[in-house]
Amino acid sequence: MTRRTLFDALSNAVLGRAPRHPLPPANAPRFRAEAGLPHVESWFVRANAPDAPRALWLKATILAPRGGGASADAWAIAFDGEAGRTYATRLMIPLSEADFRSSDGAASAVVGPCRFTFGDEGAASGALVDPRDGAATWDLAWRPLAGPLGAPLVLFPHAGMLTRSFPRSKLLTPVAAASFSGALEVFGERWDLTGWRGMQGHNWGREHAPEYAWGHVLFADAGGEAECVAEGFSARIRLARRLSPRLSALVVRRGDEVYRFDRTLDFWRQRASIDDLAWTLRLASPDGVAELAMAATPEAMVCLGYRNPDGTLAYCYNSKLAGAALTVTPRAGAPFRCESAHGGAFELLTRTPDPRFPRVV
Repeated sequence: MTRRTLFDALSNAVLGRAPRHPLPPANAPRFRAEAGLPHVESWFVRANAPDAPRALWLKATILAPRGGGASADAWAIAFDGEAGRTYATRLMIPLSEADFRSSDGAASAVVGPCRFTFGDEGAASGALVDPRDGAATWDLAWRPLAGPLGAPLVLFPHAGMLTRSFPRSKLLTPVAAASFSGALEVFGERWDLTGWRGMQGHNWGREHAPEYAWGHVLFADAGGEAECVAEGFSARIRLARRLSPRLSALVVRRGDEVYRFDRTLDFWRQRASIDDLAWTLRLASPDGVAELAMAATPEAMVCLGYRNPDGTLAYCYNSKLAGAALTVTPRAGAPFRCESAHGGAFELLTRTPDPRFPRVV
């Protein structure tokens, strides 16, 4: 049996190819209170200025422990690389005081004064006050970029992975590339978000993966127009009482072309390393070979405390100003390279605190 046929057999046996039921809309809530199962679920949006190291990240979260006491969170982070500062705050309330619902394939969330609409197009408005960083208010909207760049993106190789019990953590990207309008008031300034670009994501599961690196980059051409989007992850998951080797996947869209490097169980064709606040990934697939490198400085990162349904705490080191470099050598066609100095969404999650980040939001 060749490596490829071994991978295909293992992949089909473990992951399955077809979902048991039709897939729900990308943003539809997966939480079912009546099921009584542990659950964590998030919808998030991030936007980057096209011509400056500035970014905004907003998120709405449901956390449901097995024994009850479910909660809802609203998060807001603003990154200002020009001034070397970040704004970060979080509101946590009982889930019974929040409102999450779905209608016509879109999700809406109300967490305190923060409102979100996640659909084919989206919007968010709200205001929060942080004891350290002061007040922030926002009112923004986004829509997908035209063509393949903005279409929903799934990193998993098989659709069944979004509905079956494996893996325990799921993710998909309902809007892989978006344009923004609106405004953010933070640091006593007003930021005009017109022309900002980014994405909207959705993840859920029984727990956060024990360890992961995740990245998303929207690369621009020489004229500033979006030409390529890349999203990928490397994660270790729980298998009984042990952690798996790192499983990785990457999807690249450039113009009308899509390159998938999603053979997550093909360990012979993937190399991933996490070194401090840097992540490098090399993957091979029938579409070719891809290499992605992402890194951020501590000054452009915020440490977030991600609580699991079992009560354990994970630490997510989050930057939306990461540098990124992507090289793709297609099976057919010319190689290409894309770079971004500060346009990368980059997250590292571990169970270990880092003394460089004494504040956990």
